Amino acid sequence: MTATKGLEGIVATTSSISSIIDGVLTYRGIDIDELAEQASFEEVVYLLWFGKLPNESELNKLKADLCANAAIPAAIIEQLRLYPKDANAMAVLRSAVSSLALYDEEANDMSLAANVSKAVKLQAQIPTIIAAFARIRDGLEPVAPKENASISENFLYMLSGVQPDPIAIEALDKALVLHADHELNASTFAARVTVATLSDIYSGVTSAIGALKGPLHGGANEAVMEMLEEIGSSEQVESYVNQKLANKEKLMGFGHRVYKNGDPRAKHLQRMSYELGKLTGNLEWYNMSIKIDNMVVSQKGLKPNVDFYSASVYTTLGIARDLFTPIFAISRASGWTAHILEQYENNRLIRPRAEYVGLVSQSYVPIAQR
Repeated sequence: MTATKGLEGIVATTSSISSIIDGVLTYRGIDIDELAEQASFEEVVYLLWFGKLPNESELNKLKADLCANAAIPAAIIEQLRLYPKDANAMAVLRSAVSSLALYDEEANDMSLAANVSKAVKLQAQIPTIIAAFARIRDGLEPVAPKENASISENFLYMLSGVQPDPIAIEALDKALVLHADHELNASTFAARVTVATLSDIYSGVTSAIGALKGPLHGGANEAVMEMLEEIGSSEQVESYVNQKLANKEKLMGFGHRVYKNGDPRAKHLQRMSYELGKLTGNLEWYNMSIKIDNMVVSQKGLKPNVDFYSASVYTTLGIARDLFTPIFAISRASGWTAHILEQYENNRLIRPRAEYVGLVSQSYVPIAQR
């Protein structure tokens, strides 16, 4: 046996949910460009879960089910009040999602109907948890979810307490579509490993959130915004980038392990960053991003990934930097639960081997002789 570091290039399972072939990302065979331009996030959720785009009645039922399940148990709200105000937002989400299982009578029901029901609850309640904690830590009361609102509209409403602008709703919805699934990424693999033991769907999503929390997976968009704030203005971009490149330091938001010719999702968020900048009258974050993008592409040949422009999109929406990765989780919950349902459908315990590189032919030495 020979180990492959990071399992790079290893095909670990079969899946019909999403694919990345020759740099093209598809959900159930539909190009991400088509979905980003035409589909709502709820349509994408249905597509990932059920393998086809919904008709009007199917979409309306899913929307109604999501709205009906968006409120979280009062006990979870009280739990959020007890967390430290400076707690890591992803740690809060991980703990709260794990706790949701305690208040769900179907938590241990492994039937398909119950698992789909739990997927709906998780998709609906994760945005509510994030918005509630964000307000509680700021000394504000949580805002209850609206009826007959999309996930994107409801999240922005619960976060601010005011009706969001249609362009803001469109921007977040597009970001959710673009982040919904990405083949067998680290958090999705973590979810599938967990439920392959026949553990419950809450355990699988909790594992996924734990994996997404790491800066090598979900935290890159936060790091991009930290970089933009460090630069400060468009006038400082050239000297900052040149110094980073001269020192052979990493610039966040560029390159991707599976996309050699650029991340196909980035252009959609670039466009939304511009539209939001126009809406708010502040194009500085966008202008800085474009300048960095052009310099890195021309000097290093590296193209931006999905994290690069999502940072300026979320910031222009008025969202705190440490909520960027939790928003990623709102979107990716659709993919996680789709993969969990697929794993249950044709399950086999995921149990790889390790290449042993330790000492051999050792003998036990009595403690008096050590």
